[in-house]
Amino acid sequence: MGVLSAGLFWERRDVAGSEYVRLDIRNGLYAQGTTLAARPVGHVCRYEIQTDPGWTTARLDVRTEGAGWARGVRLELAAGRWRATTSEQGDLDAALVAAGHARAGLPGIEDPDLLYGAFDVDLSGSPLTNTLPIRRLGLLNSETGLSHRLSVAWVLVPSLEVIQADQIYTPLGDNRIRYASETFAADLTVDAEGLVLDYPGLARRIDPDLRPASESS
Repeated sequence: MGVLSAGLFWERRDVAGSEYVRLDIRNGLYAQGTTLAARPVGHVCRYEIQTDPGWTTARLDVRTEGAGWARGVRLELAAGRWRATTSEQGDLDAALVAAGHARAGLPGIEDPDLLYGAFDVDLSGSPLTNTLPIRRLGLLNSETGLSHRLSVAWVLVPSLEVIQADQIYTPLGDNRIRYASETFAADLTVDAEGLVLDYPGLARRIDPDLRPASESS
């Protein structure tokens, strides 16, 4: 992959943190991103996402690091089945317990077949990954008020535990998309490419004048 021409930056609202991603959306999505967050323990998360031309996720590589620990997971989708590869160094649990939090689950997923029927990844804390189902399902041009229920591979950060999750996306018109899970809902504002401008309670894009070109001009 050559030089990525578009860069987007989000400021976190739920914790002290941010996300910066370089991406290309001319033939599906290819993105390299970094998130920083102060909680539950200070950490950096670096990820790489690639989809096919129809925006179905093909691969996610993600690594989290903090003081005394590091974790990695690679998810790949081929022929409808997911494969997960993980790595772990140090002791994230010790850092979490010292900060007054519960221990984390192991990175990855014990049975990847639980993700059968999922075509999107959702990296927790990253507004970029909300774009995946928005573009794959064509929600900006979909019937207003028509809900789309989907299964996703939800990757928890910083533990990198992977969980099957059910989510609902509903186009509201005027570049707004309602995202809902079993216990949460938010009305996202997106740009003309389906990239999040505002995710109430999570993140706000602070470079709204930057726009990736979906086609070469």
